[in-house]
Amino acid sequence: MGAGLWLALFVSTHVTCDSFACPPPRQPSYPLGMIVVTNRIPVSEGFEADFEDRFRNRVHLVDSAPGFVRNEIHRPRPSKFNRESGKFEADPNGEGYYEVKTWWRSLADFEAWVHSPAFAEAHKNRPPKDMFRGPNVLEIHEVFLSTDRGVAD
Repeated sequence: MGAGLWLALFVSTHVTCDSFACPPPRQPSYPLGMIVVTNRIPVSEGFEADFEDRFRNRVHLVDSAPGFVRNEIHRPRPSKFNRESGKFEADPNGEGYYEVKTWWRSLADFEAWVHSPAFAEAHKNRPPKDMFRGPNVLEIHEVFLSTDRGVAD
């Protein structure tokens, strides 16, 4: 799923208000070629709190990298859609992935970050291998369309 469509789905499923109370969506001005890098990470059961603490306590070096726009860490909520009820239900047997998402002005900006001394510094304290139940998956998407409700004043 493309980043723009994902964002539209995320906003439409996470924003609640009736059509009279919400301002109309606006088109943000993102630069052409902006990318979203997603690192999908399968965290082992029992390591979730430690994994989240690593991000809460990170040194924030990426935040000052040229071309960096934003960073989000998404916690998995394994669920499945029940067609009879029309609702999502918790899936106790589901294994989700944490997602670390970073937005960049361009692929060149992201590549410069990956080859920088700051990147090496930010990734030098590797977590124990037991923290993960499998390999991570790195995906890169170009933003070609996005809508945003904006922030209420």
